[in-house]
Amino acid sequence: WCRYVGKPDVCFFQVSRPDENGMVSCGPSGGSMYTFLAENARTIVFECNAQVPYIMNGEKHLLPVSMADAVVLADYPVSPLAKDEVDEISQKISDLVMEEVPDGATIQLGLGRISTAIGYGLLQKNDLGIFSELFSEPMMELMRNGNVTNKNKGFMDDISVFAFSMGSNEMYNFMDHNPDLYAGTFPFVNDPRNIAKNKRMMSINTAMSVDLFGQVAADSMGFTQQSAVGGQIDFVKGAQWSEGGKSIIALASSFEKNGQRQSKICLNFPAGTAVTTPRSEVQYIATEYGCVNLKKLNMSDRVRAMISLAHPDFRDQLRDEAKAHGLI
Repeated sequence: WCRYVGKPDVCFFQVSRPDENGMVSCGPSGGSMYTFLAENARTIVFECNAQVPYIMNGEKHLLPVSMADAVVLADYPVSPLAKDEVDEISQKISDLVMEEVPDGATIQLGLGRISTAIGYGLLQKNDLGIFSELFSEPMMELMRNGNVTNKNKGFMDDISVFAFSMGSNEMYNFMDHNPDLYAGTFPFVNDPRNIAKNKRMMSINTAMSVDLFGQVAADSMGFTQQSAVGGQIDFVKGAQWSEGGKSIIALASSFEKNGQRQSKICLNFPAGTAVTTPRSEVQYIATEYGCVNLKKLNMSDRVRAMISLAHPDFRDQLRDEAKAHGLI
């Protein structure tokens, strides 16, 4: 989309200070799109920030400082992302998901409390690999602890592959000049054909709501857009194409709003809600009440499985609604 839709006249890129060869690094996230944005720009300005981590390896991640029309020198911390606190429900979901993740798996994780809990849950696994749109705080800890070796991926072995990164300044320092990291563009990292080349690919993503058919809403609710679509569907597909791979959508079964509990498992979404991942692509769904493979179930069994994943307060209502509509 950067190449064909986002066509800026002026690009202002935050990059590292130049190396001895006059090359700057695009930092924790810029390599995923900077070159595509620059293709149409009439003016390019580099902010060379001494505290931007220098990512050594990457497709189109190093740029010549000479391509900039102007250079601004800076020295201030890259904006950190607050750490997610793991709660009891997230920990229960993590424990259930861990039962599906083997040693030697290649991991993709998203942002949020549940993804963080799952990431730290992986500290009990061995010989993991990383091929993920996002490089996150738990992934740093997995590399530091030796859980990640990247030796069994079968594609881009011996290196952790990502497209963008958000985390603490401690993590940005870890990434700086780290030879074990590789930053790719979104079209490369999110290509399901590349994702599928990794053995035992485990795609673990979150959602705002899932209906009784297994459709996933992860970017909008009603007519309100909550986030970008991101790479969820790419990794859902690629993981299932992978040898020994699995795709897991994890979410809490309910949430509280204005003192009232509401279910995230529903008969149908509010009007205007966009489906992020269709039911035909969904494999595992996990809540704190279980982790179920929907792929092998017929429609009525899918509905029953989804009801079993709902909070107990809502199961009778969901069962009555499903019967009223002839779903079970």
